[in-house]
Amino acid sequence: MPHAARILDANANRSREAMRMLEDIARFALNDSTLSAEWKNLRHEFRAVLDQLPPGWIEANRNVTGDVGTMLSTPAEGERKNLLDVAIAAGKRLTESLRVIEETIKTVDAHLAPKIENLRYRAYDLAAKVQSQMGTGRGCQWHICVLLTESLCLKPWEEVLHAAIDGGADCIQVREKYLTDMQLIDRVQRVVMIAKPAGVSVIVNDRPDIALITGADGVHLGQTDLPIAEVRRLAGRNLIIGSSTHDLSEAKAAVEAGADYCGVGAMFPTAEKPDRIPIGPGYLQDFIDRCPQMPHLAIGGITLANIQELIRVNVQGIAVSSAVCHAEDPEEVVAQLRRAITSTECSTVS
Repeated sequence: MPHAARILDANANRSREAMRMLEDIARFALNDSTLSAEWKNLRHEFRAVLDQLPPGWIEANRNVTGDVGTMLSTPAEGERKNLLDVAIAAGKRLTESLRVIEETIKTVDAHLAPKIENLRYRAYDLAAKVQSQMGTGRGCQWHICVLLTESLCLKPWEEVLHAAIDGGADCIQVREKYLTDMQLIDRVQRVVMIAKPAGVSVIVNDRPDIALITGADGVHLGQTDLPIAEVRRLAGRNLIIGSSTHDLSEAKAAVEAGADYCGVGAMFPTAEKPDRIPIGPGYLQDFIDRCPQMPHLAIGGITLANIQELIRVNVQGIAVSSAVCHAEDPEEVVAQLRRAITSTECSTVS
């Protein structure tokens, strides 16, 4: 059965390569020791199943030079925009090759087929976990996110928006708690029309439905809003998802659920949420140490007067509201905050 041996050989190689790729993503990109261990165990169990075939049989029938498929490829095989694309491709390659092995091995040693089937179903689950934790693959480290709330604006909100963009804001979060749905849709659409041509991301606070309808880039969720997993079921990877976190346990849950970035706070007392006890820059330091690959936005009472406290713990991005919206010169405030954050002393994330 040399043909069966060659099919098993090719697909075993594909499976091992894909498992190693996904294990390394879990280990080095997601920093998830549990998920890495699960992939490692799957690899070793897969090898143990194949070891039950006659020793040396597969290798004896290997014929790389005679393989008519070595030169065949498609354009899609050379297109990988980010690690999420790599993970998706590896997951598909793994489960497809395991299915081929499962069917082919029935002609050689039928009692091994259920063992391969079990590994295949586990691979489906593990691949989904990796992809879920990677979010959209579009998460980026913004420097200045302005939380735009009309009632806080000293000047007309559109004027504040233009000034924030001119000052260097790279993200705008529309945070309007008291507009009707139709009013909020109109507001977000107007923000999108202004911000998107300038290359500025638009996030909607709390409302994934409004974000989808208006073509915003994403949604920011609080701890009492819809869970990240439910929003993914609703929106797939069409929305960047941010999550507010107030301690490391919430941060860990957000990362594991596949948030694209985390709000980290509150850093200082804030008039918008006077009942929120500030946790301070120490939490930001802990977050960066524990989740070094996760984009963050420090939030809560941040001003030009206290930004240096965050710079000392290597802040990379902040979310600000009153400091900009209520300023006489919003553009200058944003510009000064951005210069502080992107100075060579603190900017270490590319």
